[in-house]
Amino acid sequence: MVGIVSYGAYIPMFRMSREVLGSVWGKSAGRGEKAVANADEDSITMAVEAVIDSLTGMDRQTVDGIYLASVSTPYREKQSASIVRAAVDLRENVESVDFSNSIRSFTSALNCAVNSIKAGAAKRVAVVASDCRLPAPNSELEPVFGDGAAALLLGDSDVAVSIEGSYTLSSEFHDTWLKQNDTYHWNWEDRFIREEGWEKILPQAVKALMKKHNVTAKDFAKAVFNGPDARSHAQIARNIGLDAKTQLVNPLFDSVGDTGSALAPMTLVMALEDAKPGDKILFANYGDGADAYILQVQKQIENVRGRRGIKGHLASKTPLNNYGVYLQMRDMMEWAPSVRPTRRSAFTFVWRDHKMFYSCYGQKCKTCGNIQYPEQRFCMYCQTQDNFEPIRLSDKKGKLFTYSIDERAREIILPLVRAVIDLEGGGRYYSSMTDRDPSKIEVGMDMELTFRLVFDGNKEGSGFRNYMWKGRPVRC
Repeated sequence: MVGIVSYGAYIPMFRMSREVLGSVWGKSAGRGEKAVANADEDSITMAVEAVIDSLTGMDRQTVDGIYLASVSTPYREKQSASIVRAAVDLRENVESVDFSNSIRSFTSALNCAVNSIKAGAAKRVAVVASDCRLPAPNSELEPVFGDGAAALLLGDSDVAVSIEGSYTLSSEFHDTWLKQNDTYHWNWEDRFIREEGWEKILPQAVKALMKKHNVTAKDFAKAVFNGPDARSHAQIARNIGLDAKTQLVNPLFDSVGDTGSALAPMTLVMALEDAKPGDKILFANYGDGADAYILQVQKQIENVRGRRGIKGHLASKTPLNNYGVYLQMRDMMEWAPSVRPTRRSAFTFVWRDHKMFYSCYGQKCKTCGNIQYPEQRFCMYCQTQDNFEPIRLSDKKGKLFTYSIDERAREIILPLVRAVIDLEGGGRYYSSMTDRDPSKIEVGMDMELTFRLVFDGNKEGSGFRNYMWKGRPVRC
């Protein structure tokens, strides 16, 4: 039996009200709010968060593959899944693959993972969708697009949700697209997109699935699928024959926004957080065709509770009420040149210490047992030379020991906050602090580590995306 072993998700801390967007442009932008990734976040960093959430309590060394689905990866020629693998600290001899160019890419990756497991090429594969798309200012898509990620760990043992059947449909239909050199999205007329695309193609795949496996809409406890908007989503449900009030799991349009390739899996994670053994779930995903699945919830679902998932991240948020800061986060304007010099890194330096930068490894002295970061030849406690073992620090929490605030630093969103964190179990971590409110920082506050971009990732930097782990107040 192949299916979902575990699940996880990530939603950025910042949320922008659509009322704020409407006030900027003097028009209605709809209701609710959308999730906005911080200046040091992208589809890679969010994918790392979601995969780590899905691996809570799991042995990372048992994962044989990492498949990343996204239409907004930062590189056109450079695999992003390999960076996610390094940050999550999976084995080097796992299969890492990028799936892109369609918001249906998550279920394309899911199909490949299932086939790989059935063929015996892998035992467990992490499939993650993550998107941080850039909408044009004052466009129809600006209040719609939100940022987020979701991950499923697939396997053939300890299955929490089995995959009982599937159906795939391909279509060359054009609705929303982004050409090679485009900054902002194109889309065709919205009524045509809804009526000829979403509302026909997705139900066609679902009905074919139900016919293939001799089930009806009434057989499902819940139904999960993506949609362009709430109205069309409800129409798709009616076209399938679903009861919108009792069966439909509404996507996160009003609380997170349309997260692209991550919308359908994020909605599925939300459904699984409340799912009960025996529930049959219809899961479908649209984009250049459609994929549809019959999922069966197993008793093992009770053993994979306790993730932050969707509910935990929805409850942890900070309002972003300044449109100018939003523009800075997205780097959507031409800014005045800074008098402060640009910081640059050489990739040779990053590669030399890639276990420290990407996987967040420190070292534990074999003589005295103390932990230190960054790595060095001598123990700062007992002075023993070259007698260490590596230890992963990224999954440790800690307390803020001290901090500094710099209002004149070269930072995208000032001020720059530098933190010293005493980690649980020993060790002290020095880093920038992200996702923070400078007015609420206190010595002794609970801290955790998160994988983020550093300044060199900006367009004025060294030309490559430079990542490492930063401290942030614990999200709860």
